[in-house]
Amino acid sequence: MVSRITTFSFEGVEARPVDVQVQLSSGQPAFLIVGLPDKAVAESRERIRSAFAAIGLAFPPKRIVVNLAPADLPKEGSHYDLPIALALLQAIGVVPGDALHGYAAMGELALDGALEETVGALPAAMGAESMGLALVCPSACGPEAAWSGGRVVPASSLIGMVNHFSGQNPVCDARPGELIDAPAGPDLRDVKGQEGAKRALEIAAAGGHNLLMVGPPGSGKSMLAERLPGLLPPLTARELLEVSQIQSISGHLEQGRLSRSRPFRAPHHSASMAAMVGGGVKARPGEASLAHHGVLFLDELPEFSAQVLDSLRQPLESGQAVISRANRHVRYPSRFQLIAAANPCKCGGGQAELACRKKPFCKADYMGRISGPFMDRIDIFVDVTAVTPADLSLPAPLEGSRDVAARIAGARRLQEARFENAPAERRRLNVDASAADIDALFSVENSAQELMLQAAEKMGLSARGYYRTLKVARTIADLEGGTAIARHHAAEALTYRQRSVELPTLQTARS
Repeated sequence: MVSRITTFSFEGVEARPVDVQVQLSSGQPAFLIVGLPDKAVAESRERIRSAFAAIGLAFPPKRIVVNLAPADLPKEGSHYDLPIALALLQAIGVVPGDALHGYAAMGELALDGALEETVGALPAAMGAESMGLALVCPSACGPEAAWSGGRVVPASSLIGMVNHFSGQNPVCDARPGELIDAPAGPDLRDVKGQEGAKRALEIAAAGGHNLLMVGPPGSGKSMLAERLPGLLPPLTARELLEVSQIQSISGHLEQGRLSRSRPFRAPHHSASMAAMVGGGVKARPGEASLAHHGVLFLDELPEFSAQVLDSLRQPLESGQAVISRANRHVRYPSRFQLIAAANPCKCGGGQAELACRKKPFCKADYMGRISGPFMDRIDIFVDVTAVTPADLSLPAPLEGSRDVAARIAGARRLQEARFENAPAERRRLNVDASAADIDALFSVENSAQELMLQAAEKMGLSARGYYRTLKVARTIADLEGGTAIARHHAAEALTYRQRSVELPTLQTARS
């Protein structure tokens, strides 16, 4: 007879069902696990053996074979301990024969039989709910898994599960953790001066556009970027679920608490490609996926490896980070807003002692580290000038983050209505509009169209650059409540396309 229970293997944020089958047979005593287990799964036999001993049970003197089906799917992680132990308990008669019917399980066993917290409880619970199963998971994961809406049984120890399934001491179902509202972040009122940069930041926030700020050290680029999350609306229910699944897989959900604040990730410029887009031995999500539906801030942009920056080109276009392996592809959602900051040159490029000391080719050398295709995916370029002592002596601006956020919310409502027929998985933002959407849904005045065509020819805009400029113009019109893109909307959008980093070739600069 074969005892069985369902557990899950993770491919990205998708939980794929795994049938755990345990069979006892006569022969030389042994404990075999088959079905492409990794080292952590193979070691589960020792953890299970010790947990059994801790609750006063001995392994039967038989040949124990555990099959993890489908056999061609790699099995990774320590969460297979609990389902294997439960199926084995059923096989030796400690748990009634039909008790595991309708259940899935996941969890790592300690040597004393306690259950340790594991990652991926929320995707596993969603997978179990879609199959009509209840999920047994460690108590520490219960509040997180309960957000799936299905039945979740929190387990504190192996003996507790024996008592539960035997009917001696049933365990109450888990309840969802706390839902935290977006905390108040730093206020835009703290930034003195930089009105042009604030305007660019508002446009970027309203339409979800990618932004690059170039300016000398101390001009406020990082301050502006840190205030962007406070301008964005809180996560919707669908977005919250997607973000929480990624956080669950990466182990960033604490005690099942979910937050409606949008992610803000600011990796150091020494980050590797695996850290940025995901990878490693177990293909974990990277910074691009952890910033899903939020902001990825890259400070000191030219200091990042060119290979790392170019690896972001695919997520910026498709909204997915694809990690390729020899026998599979792992996909993580990575629909983020890119905000970048850079000094004009290696010397800093500011005034006085910060002025460039290596003219005329220092700027070309420094900004030349960033590839043209990556720069083509930036929607808004803005120069951030140095703040003068006179600016700092002025009183704080009257308009703060709350006032700007209200205008952004109004612009986003117009975009929601515009793209109401878009697929459910796509954001209702101008930045995600396709060429067909632009032709069908963007109303452009003739004067604005003529200006766009003339500028595209003179500036040498690519097709991507042309459409991205139109999207920015549409966002500017939305902030004003306009129904069509007027000439002044297009003109302002074109000014943000003028790159301060568009420089002559290095050879020309040196000559």
